[in-house]
Amino acid sequence: MNHEIGFTAGKVWHALRDNGAASVTKLKNQLKVDAFSLNAAIGWLAREDKVVVEKSGKSYKVALKEN
Repeated sequence: MNHEIGFTAGKVWHALRDNGAASVTKLKNQLKVDAFSLNAAIGWLAREDKVVVEKSGKSYKVALKEN
């Protein structure tokens, strides 16, 4: 399972790098991943200090952290 989450984290990172910030729903649809894997991947990236997650209305928006 950790391998799948890590793989999904890579897909999320690349999608954000290529397309900019996105809602969790948009990422889920774009990457065609299940909600658990996506949320775990975003958590992984957040823990690694790679992304910023902000509440945007009723959903959440994810962006790469600028260094």
